[in-house]
Amino acid sequence: MSIFSFVTNSLKNKSLVLLCLAAACGGKKTNETPTPAPTAPLPLTGLASLKIPVLPLTLIGADETLGWPQFANQHAVLASADSVIAALLPARAPEVTWVLPEELRRQARRSPTFAANPDQMGTAILRNERIEVVPDPLRAELRALVAIADARFALAPAQLVFKRSITPGSPAGTGTAELTVVIVDARLGRVSWRTVARGDGPDPWTALTRAVKALTPGLP
Repeated sequence: MSIFSFVTNSLKNKSLVLLCLAAACGGKKTNETPTPAPTAPLPLTGLASLKIPVLPLTLIGADETLGWPQFANQHAVLASADSVIAALLPARAPEVTWVLPEELRRQARRSPTFAANPDQMGTAILRNERIEVVPDPLRAELRALVAIADARFALAPAQLVFKRSITPGSPAGTGTAELTVVIVDARLGRVSWRTVARGDGPDPWTALTRAVKALTPGLP
């Protein structure tokens, strides 16, 4: 049994409620934008003292209208995003033994016949909130990679998207980082926890930093 509570995105349920209200009011349409579900903090009570591999990002994108020039080199952008996550997690959640992406890559290279390259795994599929059971071949790849790290659970940043900020009063040019984060029980092949962390900023790395910090609220 998983030690984490599965967090679902409430947007689907909110949409159903809106449809029911519309039907009750004679089918009137609403122009209100659904409010995103709040970021769920990392379940640090369950993670404390555990070894948790952190997989590298494999999917990143940005709204072109932001005009941010940092996305010309996709490989460099992915590396920069990984470095932000790797810098903040150990500093803000030291009770967890994080196995960061660079160490995970080294471990995989030592066992090339057993472990897949973490940068070439299909972890981006986990951004789909309807996935509760990890499909193969990703399931088998995660099990092998996590076993090499002598762990059971893994944290996967499944997707990073930068959008124009809709926060009232935001200065022009402000963007929102939306980081989909999933914790997988590699032994059972199931998603144990999921959230979307959000943060605003005048540039992608400030926005991402604030998004990651939202996973550990209560700290500066």
